[in-house]
Amino acid sequence: MRVLGIDLGSREVKIVLMEDNKIIQKKKVSTMSFYRNYCNFNGKIIVDLEKLDISHIDKAVSTGYGKNNTDLLLFSPINEIKAHVYGGFYQTGLNDFILLDIGGQDVKIVKVEKGITTDLELNEKCAASCGRYLENMANVLEVSLGEMSKHYENAIELNSTCAVFSESELIGKIAEGVSIESLCSSVNYSLYKRLLPLLSKFRGKKLILTGGVASNIAIKKYLSNNYDEIVSIQDPQFNGAIGCCYYGSKFL
Repeated sequence: MRVLGIDLGSREVKIVLMEDNKIIQKKKVSTMSFYRNYCNFNGKIIVDLEKLDISHIDKAVSTGYGKNNTDLLLFSPINEIKAHVYGGFYQTGLNDFILLDIGGQDVKIVKVEKGITTDLELNEKCAASCGRYLENMANVLEVSLGEMSKHYENAIELNSTCAVFSESELIGKIAEGVSIESLCSSVNYSLYKRLLPLLSKFRGKKLILTGGVASNIAIKKYLSNNYDEIVSIQDPQFNGAIGCCYYGSKFL
């Protein structure tokens, strides 16, 4: 059986194809490009599978950013929490974990006990606790995200709680002679500090980190102070789409 999963993110669309419960194809495109180049509209959004080089689909499941974006013809929609939890099941084999998904514009935290979601927290209000904050700060510092993510030592305090005003503060610190390495650490630590209030009620031994920020070395280093194990998964950015496939293969 071939199951297609699509996770319509705010910045990127992640697409996964499974056959007999094994991933056989993955694709990632910008959200704008997906709608412009791979979709048509006839009352509902129609995904052009031929353009995506995908064929012979038995089931298709979608999730995504905003309820209106999941209205795809031929797809069964599921909410993002369910998609990410089932992605965690598939990628780790665990039934007890905390899942932290840091996307471009939102943060999701889910507690799973004995295979059941028992608590969750969403933050869609502030860009300063999301991946977009790191992107903006990396641009100000004129370094790559990968380079910035390596630094976690000698962080200084960044006081601004707003992603926009943080840019001005960062420029001021550069003018004061603070090193780029220290400022990279400071940006990473600033994001970590903003996550802490959200994580305060989510106690557990194992944390699964997903989303684009899952590759940030410094964030993982900081989070290791709060959890016994940061569980590494092979495809953190594709976790939602993988969860769509896995859910579809089990329940649809």
